[in-house]
Amino acid sequence: MPGKRKIAEKRGRRGEWIAAWWLRLHGWRIIDSRVKTPRGEIDLVARRGKTLAFVEVKARATQEQLDLAIDEYRLRRVVAAAEMLAGRYGEDMDSIRIDVILVAPWALPRHLVNVGQMM
Repeated sequence: MPGKRKIAEKRGRRGEWIAAWWLRLHGWRIIDSRVKTPRGEIDLVARRGKTLAFVEVKARATQEQLDLAIDEYRLRRVVAAAEMLAGRYGEDMDSIRIDVILVAPWALPRHLVNVGQMM
């Protein structure tokens, strides 16, 4: 079992690296990564102009696995963590949102925009 966990961790870190570069190529600046809160972790914090995005990254071995990678429970944890961090990163922002980037081998990342509602 430890071998599977190590592989998943490596895939996750590589997925975050790919997602960060995908965002950079689309005009975003990565301002933080792997931010831990008592409510959960934010994989990437990105800014483009007056928009701040808290980004959840999911990396899986296949596109089919990605279709099941994000669910309501996981999204609620990201939203809760983002709400805790909004004051730290979100000053002077016109828009704060939750995005998801899905990464699988041999495919372009899928960027899902504004998928979670913050309070």
